[in-house]
Order: sequence, then structure tokens, then C-alpha cells
Amino acid sequence: MATRDEQRQQLQPLHILFLPFFAPGHLIPVVDMATIFSARGARCTILTTPVNADIIRPAVDRANDSNCHGTDSPSPAVDISVVPFPDVGLPPGMENLISLTPAHGADYNFKFIQAAQLLREPFDRLIAANRPDAVVSDSFFRWSADAAGEHGVPRLVFLGSSVFARCCSETMLRTNPLETTTATTDDDPDDDAQLVSLPGLPHRVQLRRSQMMDPRKRPAMWAFHKDNDAADQRSFGEVFNSFHELEPDYVEHFRTTLGRRAWLVGPVALASKDMAKRGSTNNTKAHVTDDCLRWLDAKRAGSVVYVSFGTFTSFSPAELRELARGLDLSAKDFVWIISSGTGTDGSEWMPEGFAELMARASAPRTSPRLWRDMR
Repeated sequence: MATRDEQRQQLQPLHILFLPFFAPGHLIPVVDMATIFSARGARCTILTTPVNADIIRPAVDRANDSNCHGTDSPSPAVDISVVPFPDVGLPPGMENLISLTPAHGADYNFKFIQAAQLLREPFDRLIAANRPDAVVSDSFFRWSADAAGEHGVPRLVFLGSSVFARCCSETMLRTNPLETTTATTDDDPDDDAQLVSLPGLPHRVQLRRSQMMDPRKRPAMWAFHKDNDAADQRSFGEVFNSFHELEPDYVEHFRTTLGRRAWLVGPVALASKDMAKRGSTNNTKAHVTDDCLRWLDAKRAGSVVYVSFGTFTSFSPAELRELARGLDLSAKDFVWIISSGTGTDGSEWMPEGFAELMARASAPRTSPRLWRDMR
């Protein structure tokens, strides 16, 4: 005889609640993931705030219009549940990390993280009212592990990074290798360049001290990540925007050595048939992306270098100038994505002749391209 849960599943599709963090690299892959899950018969709800709902709504509408979920339910396969962004003193509309710049300072970043912790109440209400079968929530929402557990709902973690990156960060948090690495003085700039090995990984991995979080210098940030990691370990498992063939040794390490459940569902971007409009209501960005794709289509397979340091990495003009010089000297075609916060005309950092290099589309080498991130 079928159990009550089995009877329930026979009557209605699996319902999954997604809670992505408010940043493009977290938000957009979750929409793609929900699209993939809905194509396999699941009903998906994405909990977010008004500004972030506007960002993802075009992609969600396309997923529902395609009627790909294969159910007879009149409800949309992917639904957006909108809750107000918590009032923590941020300006109206500042609901996505893309709107924060270095000029806003650490206080704004702290308030943003604080706002994320205040979403537990609407999250609790939504679980109680809808009783989803599972929750997929961002690692930054550590409280969601206990909240989901109190309702008897399994929580799966999603962060958006590769399995390799997660194994590295897990090793740093568990072993704190900086403790066993001797520095000369706290102020010696040579110490920042000192290489530190991450123990226990399938391959030899070394980072500079400057690339690692030092709990002595940033105790609050260290505690934040330790608490998040503890919540992730209490959760049912983790989903990754990756695939086994890409990093098999680290999938095995994550599952066997670290003892964590993992499901690899990527690359989730393949769920979107209109790549130029993913996660954006900006028509200008869509046109720029179309231009980029046409340019890439004219190149030989594997001949173009792609350079991107993510949405929130910032460089000084001197660092950008060195990156530009290196790309020029490489003699390779390249696509370089830079943040919209970088100087608009490049006058502060472009080496002499670099702007002309961008414009020489008819030169024998063909022009490399630089696009500004306009999300």
C-alpha cells in the first residue's frame, strides 16, 4: 500500500522552493536551474524581492511560455513569490549586490548582509503555507537550514561555485592553514606573496597569503563563513552548476573525503534558449551580447581567450593597465568583461594604442573585444 507521501506525489508534482542570494552569479543560475527542474515535471517557486523579481521575470516568463514542464496543472511551472526587501537603512531599490560599489563603503555591505538574515520570517510563512517537498537555498542564508528542518523539509545548498572551489574553501575553513604558516611581520608586504598549501586535496593547490582569509585580521568575516559552512554541513546536500566530467576528482573528494552529498545539474545556462536576455531587462545589454556572439561566431573554435573576474572584483587603474598590456602582448583574440564601475572611457588605465586595437576590426589579426558589464 502506498504511503501518504507517495499518494501525495502521485496527485501533484514535486514542489521545490528556491531562495537565491541577491547577486547575479547566484540569482541567474537558480532561474536556469528552476527551468531545468520544471522541464522534468517539478513545480518551482522562487522567493525573492521586488527588484530581483524584475530581473528574473523575463526568464521565468519564457520558461512558462514554453510549456515545457509536461503537466496539466493550470499553475505556472516556475512561480515567483515576492516579499519586501527588509528595511535596514539602505536606499530604496538597493536590493541586489550589483547596485553596491566600493564607494558605498563597508557599512552598506554590512547592511546588505543584515537584510539577508531578516528574510527568515517570510521564508517560514511560505514553507508553512505551501509545504514544499524540498528547499534549495543559498549558502549565505544559513538560517534556512534550521528553518527548513523545523518544518521537516530537506534543504539543499546552492552557492554557484565549482566543486573545486568549494573543496578549497572547505579545506581552508576546516584546517586554517595560515596558522601553520610562519609570517615575518604583520606589515611585511613580502608576506602577502608567500605561498600557502591547502592540505588534503587531490592535487597540489597553493594560494598566496593575500588570497586567503586571515581569521586574525578579519574575525567577523571568518565567523560568518564558518557559521555558513556549519549550516551547509547540517543540510541534506548541495547542488552544483557543474558536471562530473569537468572535475571528477573533486566530486569524489567532496563526497568521500568531506562526506557531503552532491548533485551536479549543470551547465544550467543551457536551459535558456535566449542567452542574450538571461537575467536582464536591459535591452542595451542584449544588443551588446548579440554583437559579441556574432563576433565569436566568426572565430575558429578554441581561438578566443575569455577574461572575466566576476561582478564584484575591483582593480586599480594600474592593475587594469597591466592586464590590458598582457592581453595585447598575448597576440590572441580575446573577450574581456569589465565591471560597469570601471572608468567609462578607459582613459585612466588603457595603455597607449589599446583603444585603437579595439577598433581595428579589419586588421589581419582581427580585433579583440572588450565589453562592459551592464547588468
